Amino acid sequence: MRRDRTRRVLVLVGLAVGALAAAALPVVPVGPAFAEEGRQIGGGVGRTGSSSGSDVGWDADIAAGRTTPSADPVSIMPMGDSITGSPGCWRGNLWQLLVDTGRDVDFVGSQSQGCLPTGSDPDNEGHGGYQVTSSVANGDTRRWLELNTPEVLLVHFGTNDVWSNVPPAQILDAYTSIVTDLRGLNPDAIILVAQIIPLEPDESFSCPDCGQRAIDLNSQIPAWAAGLSTERSPIVVVDQWTGFDPATDAYDGVHPNDSGNVKIAANWFAALDRILT
Repeated sequence: MRRDRTRRVLVLVGLAVGALAAAALPVVPVGPAFAEEGRQIGGGVGRTGSSSGSDVGWDADIAAGRTTPSADPVSIMPMGDSITGSPGCWRGNLWQLLVDTGRDVDFVGSQSQGCLPTGSDPDNEGHGGYQVTSSVANGDTRRWLELNTPEVLLVHFGTNDVWSNVPPAQILDAYTSIVTDLRGLNPDAIILVAQIIPLEPDESFSCPDCGQRAIDLNSQIPAWAAGLSTERSPIVVVDQWTGFDPATDAYDGVHPNDSGNVKIAANWFAALDRILT
């Protein structure tokens, strides 16, 4: 549902627009080690520290000297593997949540896999079987971003890398490349990066260590995001791990079923709800 239009800058909403210099959108710790510390705030989305962009206010239009925000739809790109593309139908659930709350959004991407509800925006960059590391190395992610440069990027990407025992540092380097490429195309882009859903594949998949590898990756994402987030182009870490049970929320211990899609969509929405007007 990509529409030809003049690009606009997304407005982030906070309580005190004047405190721009102190702001950065929150990163979210996740996983058992973090959950025990009680540092999560509702719906899988939380913050560390005493202030965040949503607390002190950050308005991209005002920061750039504009006084009247555009009324164009907010372009959102879901990027990832099959968990995002097909069968990643949390996109339909998320679209419905956004529309039901009056958000004017436009999902963008070169892929178009329809999801319920009928009429939900099918566009995305979810590619089954893809690794984020190889997708960056061969230029795929750069090409996707150039074709449909978004204002908001949703990233749940790395499950196949974890499966293939790619070290977390390499996965995070790939994330950095995506962020750098997107900011080169849209300096005001907002990036939401998921701590990936748990992996508990059955024995037939022959990946007994996959679950721990996912934990290892997730534990390093908040610090990575904090080091790369900027006032102009914040990175928000979205906890997709906590509350997701592969035994009941995935049909094979890996790919989400209907209940899993509902949970994933709710977590994305909780983060987007704080930044979309």
